[in-house]
Amino acid sequence: MNDIDVSSGAVPRWQLGTIYPSFDSAEYKGDLALLGERLAAFLALLGTPLPADAAGLAPALKTLIAAWDEAGNISENLSAYAEAVYTTDTRNSRALAEINAIDAAALPLGKAAVLFRSRLAERRGLVLKLAADNADLKPYQFFLQESLEKAAFQMTSEEEDLANDLLRSGGDAWSRLQEAVSSTATAILEGENGKPGERKTVIALRDLARSPDRGLRQRAYTAELSAWKGVEIPMAASLNGVKGTAITLDTRRGWGKTSAGKGSVAGSGSGKGLLTPEAMALRKSAFQSRMGVKTLETLIAALESALPLYRRYLKIKARLLGIPACAFYDLFAPVNAKGGAAKGSHKTWTWADASAFIPERFDGFDPGMGTFARHAFSLGWIDAEGREGKVGGAYCTDFPLTGESRILCNFDGSFDSVSTVAHELGHAWHHEIIKDLPRALSGYPMTLAETASIFAETIVYEGALKQTPENERLPLIEENLKDSCQVIVDILSRFYFERALFKRRAEAELSPDELCDLMLDAQRQTYGDGLDGGQLHPYMWAVKSHYYRVGLAFYNYPYAFGQLFALGLYSRAQKEGSGFAASYREILRATGQASAEDVARKAGFNIEGEEFWQDGLAVIAGRVDELEKLAAAH
Repeated sequence: MNDIDVSSGAVPRWQLGTIYPSFDSAEYKGDLALLGERLAAFLALLGTPLPADAAGLAPALKTLIAAWDEAGNISENLSAYAEAVYTTDTRNSRALAEINAIDAAALPLGKAAVLFRSRLAERRGLVLKLAADNADLKPYQFFLQESLEKAAFQMTSEEEDLANDLLRSGGDAWSRLQEAVSSTATAILEGENGKPGERKTVIALRDLARSPDRGLRQRAYTAELSAWKGVEIPMAASLNGVKGTAITLDTRRGWGKTSAGKGSVAGSGSGKGLLTPEAMALRKSAFQSRMGVKTLETLIAALESALPLYRRYLKIKARLLGIPACAFYDLFAPVNAKGGAAKGSHKTWTWADASAFIPERFDGFDPGMGTFARHAFSLGWIDAEGREGKVGGAYCTDFPLTGESRILCNFDGSFDSVSTVAHELGHAWHHEIIKDLPRALSGYPMTLAETASIFAETIVYEGALKQTPENERLPLIEENLKDSCQVIVDILSRFYFERALFKRRAEAELSPDELCDLMLDAQRQTYGDGLDGGQLHPYMWAVKSHYYRVGLAFYNYPYAFGQLFALGLYSRAQKEGSGFAASYREILRATGQASAEDVARKAGFNIEGEEFWQDGLAVIAGRVDELEKLAAAH
């Protein structure tokens, strides 16, 4: 791979050659064939019950875990590559065909996972004893315990096999439809003062929400809503398909049984020994996040307590912009250092700026983290160029066979997009720290994944703030509050929407109008009088791809968890100084081997209590106070 000259300032596309040269390469075809071989061998190992004695069971478990690791790594590597090609060009029919081929080849992995957990359950007592006492298996204690818990929430092997097969043409296909439609939907952006309009994708229209020109923001918002209106029927069909599938599978897997597993949802019983559909989905989500339902409920309560604070912020922003109240399309509007609507004074970042600034900020916390970031920039690990056919948003994906990561984003020159790159590099750094661990010890939940990314984002923000003169701090503080408003307030609105969606979808399919009504209601509950109630965004259910994943409901709150946990970690880093970098690496390495509560305890926090979350919100309250003070001075 050739190094990329980041000093040129050109916004790059990523290079995937070190992963696989192409779909037709010997390396790619070889791994696809190897996946089938390894899965067949894994299933053969699972074909008979595990030994009933400790002497035979211990080596058998080690062999199975090793087979699990190898097959899972090959499958993830292939899938991540095909998705990387597809998400940068959703019209690439070959990439879509390869995704389907990989899904087909990986089907036995789902069957193997079910059989593996079932075999463990057959020897439950002895497995738990060996996990606690056997030196070779003790590192896998959490993995084995969690696998046994998962065994309580699965159907028979034959039913799970059928469900996984049907997902390819069912729930997963609905998800891909949402990606394809949302990345290619377009509308005419009306010109100013009657000038001819220009057709733009919804991704490009959403990017205009960051324009300093309010008239342009409003026209882009109007065009965007028009674009979503034009595709609302397939989008609603996709969402109904995904959530209908999820409810059916979760019910059959026993997530609704109040007697199964651990945790409860207060007031969520149906009176028949079953949880309501929304409570069932929340219970599963909390389990996947490796956190107790109590912790989740405490987090949501903390977010709700922060709503008055953010409404205050939005009113300050409206005054800065010189408008009676912010509309939805003003949420991302920049303000200038003089406290007014930004015109030409708002700093524009080049790619060269970002590629120098982020590693320098990381250096101040951990030089190894800075070096890693330079590596990612120079070796073409980042696809930052926005273009038609490429999905919106941003993500980081990992390739376990090569130990590399790739980052997708849509860089627009704002500080917000600089923060996004830092955020995704935080994910990549997390992978770098754990890449030498076996797969069974490195799988971490969304909550802890977002902690790593938002911690990296916080390092960059605080570094920028420290070098900014006081008379220029206002836009940077406002931008940070704008971002955390999305993580706290908008995330909560998405949480409310999805909870209501599960309740309604269990009864019937929802029309586009009904989905819009649910979204508007969720936004009114959260933004309140902080936004103009007549200019909200009814189609956010179509915008966010997070809703369209069958196996991962409530993808939203982990960002709020990560925001507040990261603030706690950063505060501790400030107190401990350079020595905290080593502690932080240990925390990251523990994320695949413990519950969220236990990882937090390792960092010195109790996340089951509201005090922890309020400490993080207190940091944000201080920023609102400073913004108000700076705004009053202008």
